[in-house]
Amino acid sequence: MQERIGYCGLDCAVCDAYLATICNDQALREKTAKLWAELNQTPILPEHINCLGCRGDGVKTVFCEQLCAIRRCALQRGVATCGGCPELESCQTVGAVTKNNPAAMENLRKGR
Repeated sequence: MQERIGYCGLDCAVCDAYLATICNDQALREKTAKLWAELNQTPILPEHINCLGCRGDGVKTVFCEQLCAIRRCALQRGVATCGGCPELESCQTVGAVTKNNPAAMENLRKGR
C-alpha cells in the first residue's frame, strides 16, 4: 500500500495540507485553513496547516495527530490502515469517511 494512503483510505498526497507543506505554499495554507475552519466551525489558522501524511514521519495537523479517531484506532490495533482490520466493512468510525468517498474504501480494500 502506498505510504500516502491514510489510515482511513484517503490519499494524503492530494490533501491540501500535505500539498501546502511540501510546496511551502502559504496561499494554499490560508485557503485550506479558511475552508476547514468553516467546515468544522472551529478556529483553524494557516500555521495549523502543515502535514506530511498521517502514516508517515514528520509534522501532522492537530486533527490528524491528536483528534482523528480513525488514526487512533488503527494505531491501537496495530494495522497499517483500516484495510487491515477485520471490522472494515461494518465499522462506523471509518464509515464516516468511506460512505462519502468510495475511492477511500477502494484504497483500503486494495491494501488487504
